[in-house]
Amino acid sequence: MTKGRKTTYEERVEIVSYQQIYSWVRKYNEKGAEGLLDKRGKRKSESEMTELEKLRAENRMLEARNKRLEMENAVLKKLEEIERRCP
Repeated sequence: MTKGRKTTYEERVEIVSYQQIYSWVRKYNEKGAEGLLDKRGKRKSESEMTELEKLRAENRMLEARNKRLEMENAVLKKLEEIERRCP
C-alpha cells in the first residue's frame, strides 16, 4: 500500500467544509428547503409514515402498555402478599 501525501491542517479543514456543503446541496436538491431542516431526535408525523412504520409504532406502543400493565400486576400481587402477612 502506498502512502498518500500529507495534508496540512488548513487543507483538512477545507476538505471537511466541502464535504459538509456537498451534503447540504445534495439534501437541498433531493427535498428542497425542507431537506435542510434538522430533524434529529424528532418523530415523523403520522401522515409522513409508511404503513409499515405505522404498524411498527403501534407495536411499540402496545408493547410498552403491556409492560406497564405487567409491572402494575406485579406490584398489586406484592401488595396483596404483604397485606396477608400483616393483618
